[in-house]
Amino acid sequence: MAKQTNGRQRSKDGSWVALKDSRTDRKRAAEVPLTPQSESPSYRLAYVDDDFMMREELRPVRLQLELLKTEMILAERGIKSTVVMFGGARIPAPGKDAWAARNDTQRANLMAASVYYEEARKFARLCAEYASRHEHREYVVTTGGGPGVMEAGNRGASEVGAPTIGLNIVLPHEQAPNPFVTPELSFNFHYFAIRKMHFLMRAKAIAIFPGGFGTLDEFFEALTLIQTKRMAPIPLILFGESFWRKIVDFQALADFGTVAPEDLDLLHFVETADEAWKIIADHYEL
Repeated sequence: MAKQTNGRQRSKDGSWVALKDSRTDRKRAAEVPLTPQSESPSYRLAYVDDDFMMREELRPVRLQLELLKTEMILAERGIKSTVVMFGGARIPAPGKDAWAARNDTQRANLMAASVYYEEARKFARLCAEYASRHEHREYVVTTGGGPGVMEAGNRGASEVGAPTIGLNIVLPHEQAPNPFVTPELSFNFHYFAIRKMHFLMRAKAIAIFPGGFGTLDEFFEALTLIQTKRMAPIPLILFGESFWRKIVDFQALADFGTVAPEDLDLLHFVETADEAWKIIADHYEL
């Protein structure tokens, strides 16, 4: 029996011969004569058969593929750590219209919140400038890849020539990649769970700006993992203290007893990019 190693096999005379790779066989399979047999779905190579890959039973394989693709690309780029930025897709850049506003009150609130777009942009710039000392392998700015605060984060990093990651997800709206994500680091996901894993697997800090249900989901996911010690404690920075204390009564949770008083120490409230970067620098003694 021929011995196989790393895409090669040992022939009878002891020499090594290359095995045919998957691309070659895919091409050859497409060149066979068209017959009832070759046109049958059962004849398709499994890994290029969309109907087969989309079957419910193949969900574990699709989950694995979503995990592996992003992981392999980031590893090949040598990216070791990230700074993750969460925040509202509906927050406009200063001077831009609040496209998502449904009434005058929402428009006024979102327009006023454009200050966070600018702080997110500045914060990303600070992270990227430090990342340049590590050949952009550490503290790489990562966002959800969409508009609003996400755009501001990718924009700030790109403005100083830094690579920046966007982890998009297929949604009915709001989730086309913004133009500031590094194209080679622009990813798209079907599974929220795998996307969340990639947000946190390399994170050295998480900055959360005002946002909606998605931002709250990402914030509490990270907070819970840190609180339960399922991930290492990292700076969890909330921009806009008045916003956060208005929508979440953290102290009430501690007073009631459903969280420990010391759990509140996991939160850092800031207003500016400089304050946020100082928390990271102090935490890691940069």
